[in-house]
Amino acid sequence: MRLIQLRDEAGTTRTGVVDADGGQVRVLDAPGGTYALASAAIEAGRSLAAQAHATPGDARLDYAALLQAGRVLSPLHHPDPAHCLVTGTGLTHLGSAAARDAMHQKLQQQAEEGTLTDSMRMFQWGVEGGIPTPGQPGAQPEWFYKGDGAIVAAPGADLPSPDFALDGGEEPELVGLYLIGPDGTPHRLGFAIGNEFSDHVTERQNYLYLAHSKLRACAIGPELRAGPLPRDLRGTSRLRRGDAVVWEKPFLTGEANMCHSLENLEYHHFKYAAHRRPGDVHLHFFGTATLSFADGVRAQPGDVFEVELPELGAPLRNPLRTIAAGFAPGGVRAL
Repeated sequence: MRLIQLRDEAGTTRTGVVDADGGQVRVLDAPGGTYALASAAIEAGRSLAAQAHATPGDARLDYAALLQAGRVLSPLHHPDPAHCLVTGTGLTHLGSAAARDAMHQKLQQQAEEGTLTDSMRMFQWGVEGGIPTPGQPGAQPEWFYKGDGAIVAAPGADLPSPDFALDGGEEPELVGLYLIGPDGTPHRLGFAIGNEFSDHVTERQNYLYLAHSKLRACAIGPELRAGPLPRDLRGTSRLRRGDAVVWEKPFLTGEANMCHSLENLEYHHFKYAAHRRPGDVHLHFFGTATLSFADGVRAQPGDVFEVELPELGAPLRNPLRTIAAGFAPGGVRAL
């Protein structure tokens, strides 16, 4: 099932079910968006799709017109952004078959020479132990924090980059969307397209700057795909500048293209009690192996990032915009 969040004409957040052909959206009568729908599903002991089927709503709207009007929101949010945790895992993807072969050869050579970097060593741990027997813990992935729900840009909205940033580049990724139930059980609602968006110049100065490089905005959506996810997902990432496509590249995701199972990545995120607080929302990025920055391309303000992953619905598009950070040295006041 394909779900979106939208604002109706009164400005109320509602959930919509996208038709199979992607032309129209059935708007559910219940207000509160996906958060309320998922909460009701947990209470009723139903799947998210079953809850949507059981919710009345006959109004139908044109999907393309909703996107054009900027009425489509990210597919899940918490009413209080402070109760939405946006996080991710890196060094999780194998890339193309050729890239995999080259990577394995490089890992073997560096291991024999004793020159493995910390990043490559962590990647090797994932290759060797990131897909354990179901129900068993595997190798820990790289993990990072991006921010709370306030950093998530809606589909079509500007993706803001602070003026102190050294770079602002896309990261096309699969995102898991979760709601913690009343008993502390994480519930996966489904998956969405994500642009994780990072400062790659800052990160390249030193891998210990990873945390700084990730404290940026991101974009998710437009759709939430409920139900089973194909193991092999193939999409395209583009950078548009005016009428021209200045960079375009296919990317692979899904478990068939990863060195960690989704179960393992979820375990190492939710094993922490602080990540299982009832009522909280979690938006978790699962990583990528495709970046325009890696090909020497630098995005400019006004450029539009486009991430297309057909199995997850309509593409995600967001223009890049530089904003003032709003804070300067000496800005802290002593009381």
